[in-house]
Amino acid sequence: MTDLKNPHEELTKGNFVDAEKPFDLFDEWLEDAKGSEMNDPNALALSTVDPDGLPNVRMVLLKGFDETGFVFYTNLESAKGHELLSAQKAAMCFHWKSLRRQVRIRGEIVQVSDQEADEYYQSRPRGSRIGAWASKQSRPLESRFALEKEVAKFTAKFGVSDIPRPDHWSGLRLVPSEIEFWADRPFRLHDRVQFTRSAPSEPWSKQRLYP
Repeated sequence: MTDLKNPHEELTKGNFVDAEKPFDLFDEWLEDAKGSEMNDPNALALSTVDPDGLPNVRMVLLKGFDETGFVFYTNLESAKGHELLSAQKAAMCFHWKSLRRQVRIRGEIVQVSDQEADEYYQSRPRGSRIGAWASKQSRPLESRFALEKEVAKFTAKFGVSDIPRPDHWSGLRLVPSEIEFWADRPFRLHDRVQFTRSAPSEPWSKQRLYP
């Protein structure tokens, strides 16, 4: 675990620049963040583009990752969902201020399997499952009361029975072609290491970048 009393001291060791497996390094950094970030160490900025090429960015939560990619969940009929499914590309940025670290990821977007989405959906609190039915995400809302009416409607509809996953709600996986690790160093002479690959089946190449 990183000694937060003097983050520069740990970072100047530069040990992460020797890493050869980006997913293993990400796992180590995320575990460090879980011990140091007050809220949501799995929070990330997700960047998309609309049909006119205008960028959009918002915070979402990472819900899983492995060597196939980084998974998050959303309403597919939202602005985010439309942009992701249309462009089939996106970028992520994790920033852990307590550790003075950042990870940037770019790649293709693919939808998770129905089984994977169902399993995660059933793990959510009951109120969140109701919310997935009640919210017409990103569309105009006339009042808070209108949203609460939708919640009440679906609460009554499902009662104490199981709540199925809506067809419009699922998970998306960013399959990375580029992962960059950034660590703060004194005098803004930061460490940056970039991993790239031409396809998911291809090996990673690594290079250091000027800060």
